[in-house]
Amino acid sequence: MTMSRKEIDRLTVIRRVTEDGLSQKKAGELIGLSTRQVRRLCRAYVRSGPAGLVSGKRGMPSNRRLAPELRERAMAIVRERYHDFGPTLAREKLVEVHGVHVSKETARKWMVEDGIWITRAARWPKVHQPRQRRACLGELVQIDGSPHAWFEERGPECTLLVYVDDATGKLQELRLVETESTYDYFAATAMYLRRHGKPVAFYSDKHSIFHVYHQGATGRAQGMSQFGRALAELNIDIICANSPQAKGRVERMNETLQDRLVKELRLRGISSIEEGNAFLPEYMDDYNRRFARAPRNAHDAHRPLQDDENLDEIFSWQEERKLSGNLTVHFKRATYLIEPGPETTVLAGKQVRVHEWADGRVEIRAGGKSLPYSLFDAHPRITQAAIVENKRLGAALAAIQKAQIDRDRMRLNSKKLTVREKERLRAGWAEAAPGTALSRPVPKRTSLLCQKADISTLP
Repeated sequence: MTMSRKEIDRLTVIRRVTEDGLSQKKAGELIGLSTRQVRRLCRAYVRSGPAGLVSGKRGMPSNRRLAPELRERAMAIVRERYHDFGPTLAREKLVEVHGVHVSKETARKWMVEDGIWITRAARWPKVHQPRQRRACLGELVQIDGSPHAWFEERGPECTLLVYVDDATGKLQELRLVETESTYDYFAATAMYLRRHGKPVAFYSDKHSIFHVYHQGATGRAQGMSQFGRALAELNIDIICANSPQAKGRVERMNETLQDRLVKELRLRGISSIEEGNAFLPEYMDDYNRRFARAPRNAHDAHRPLQDDENLDEIFSWQEERKLSGNLTVHFKRATYLIEPGPETTVLAGKQVRVHEWADGRVEIRAGGKSLPYSLFDAHPRITQAAIVENKRLGAALAAIQKAQIDRDRMRLNSKKLTVREKERLRAGWAEAAPGTALSRPVPKRTSLLCQKADISTLP
């Protein structure tokens, strides 16, 4: 009888025990068994040789196996009523409808053995056949973000937003940004629209910027993302591809740019996002002159922007909020107090729209009119200019301000804050207290120790 790898290892150790004098305790440590089990194996080896170490259960049916009659009954039911069901659903029906209790994996094994279900490994690979290009310029524009070391070791890694026309393969827009975010796509798309007009549709992947999976998510009407909402206001469709191969034109463009554009940036000594964005229009013109192809139809499907389409307003973050009875609005962990007045008091309990721009500016509107408001801060910062000339009070406020800085450093460690919000936090302290800089976030443990030390020094 053939021995398994574990049994061969045991045979080697047991031979050392019986022939070379290896202690049974040491042998047990080598093969992971107790001394009593080693003694049993030694007796079996002396009595029957290597065959004594082979498991006697090999080739025997399991004592816990299900009855053959149960298998035949279950598979007969599946073949008759659930032949096109998956193993999970078929097992649910067997349990709930027919009272046949088997596990999901057992049902899967039986269905594979009987040829009812084909495993994923045994299926034919999915074939992505090429499709024809669109006929007209501006009919379909593929967009994607490509994170890469665009400046190599000369600068930080960043992301290139790429807009490629499907009909011609032309580079329509390129923009280097720190990260792939909604505001960056807002800015890049606005530049595209001002330069070329409105295309029929954009073609993207299922990034959360373009596609929202859960219906009714906070601030998203009917599962639509902010980018999708902005395009809908401009009467531009967005199509989300189910696979990278479906938007292969922009994927291949990313590979080309990661080779050619990186080398062009190196030759020109460009090492920052600002310098790179200044060079990209020149690069696009040169690339299109070399590689763009003529469309099958000379018609340009781009539509001009209308006079009432304000891109700065449309490409802002917009969310609906309910104005409370005391005229307050909560938005992104902040509370806004609407100034009471004849026009605002009647809006209590009604919906208002909050607009936020990339620079942090917030505007609250109702019926197209902007509402005056003030920001309510439960933990206001005290700037050095507001400290009165009182020695005891000045020392206390200085200690409080230092504790506030440490708390903000702890906030910089939070994953809930975006990169843009962290930069605003640092800029706010630089403006409120010149000479005070919130550098890179310190570890949370260090921040807590600093905060405890500052509290202990209060007069």
